[in-house]
Amino acid sequence: MHDEIQKIKQFLLALHKRNKRVEADKAWETCWTRRILIAVLTYFVIVLFFWAADLPRPFVNSIVPAVAFVLSTLSMPLFKKIWLKNRK
Repeated sequence: MHDEIQKIKQFLLALHKRNKRVEADKAWETCWTRRILIAVLTYFVIVLFFWAADLPRPFVNSIVPAVAFVLSTLSMPLFKKIWLKNRK
C-alpha cells in the first residue's frame, strides 16, 4: 500500500513538472520577446545574405522580407484557430 502511494506521489510530481514545462513553453511561444527576437534575427540574416550577394542597399532592402516573414509568423495563431475550428 505504501509503495502504491509513493508511485502515485511520484507520478503526480512528474505530471506537475511536465505541466510547468508546457506552461513555460506556451508562454515563450506567445511572448513579445520571442516575436521581436524573430524580427531582429530575420532582418540581420537577410542583411548578411544581401550583403554577401552584393545586392544594393542591403540594410534598407532587407526590411521588406523581414517584415513579411514576421507577419507570416504572427498570423499563424489565427490560422491555427481557424484550422482547429474547421477540423471538428
